Amino acid sequence: MAASLRPLGLTHVQFVLLASTWWLTAVAGEAPTQRRVADHAGTDPMMTSQVLRTLEQKGLVVRAASPGDSRARQLGVTRPGALLARRAIAAVEAADDEFFAAAGDRRSVLETLRGLDG
Repeated sequence: MAASLRPLGLTHVQFVLLASTWWLTAVAGEAPTQRRVADHAGTDPMMTSQVLRTLEQKGLVVRAASPGDSRARQLGVTRPGALLARRAIAAVEAADDEFFAAAGDRRSVLETLRGLDG
């Protein structure tokens, strides 16, 4: 996965947080806070804040004080961020497809893995 993200200039965690922020805003129609993105992505809130600052410096996300809570940061995705999120999601899905193709039928592999989970 890292190899598919490297040409896009993203680390794995940057991808996860950019994609989560994009999905929450563009698909779910939310105006998420950093906490909401951390919960959605399953990441530590402090680490999330640091990575989102990096994404903000790259011009991919914007952070602003939340209207309802001055301590919270509300997030948005810039146009370049949205374009990159979609490209990165496609790259990761292609890498997943390639990986699972080597293992055989993807559906069978996923069913087997789910069976191992419990």
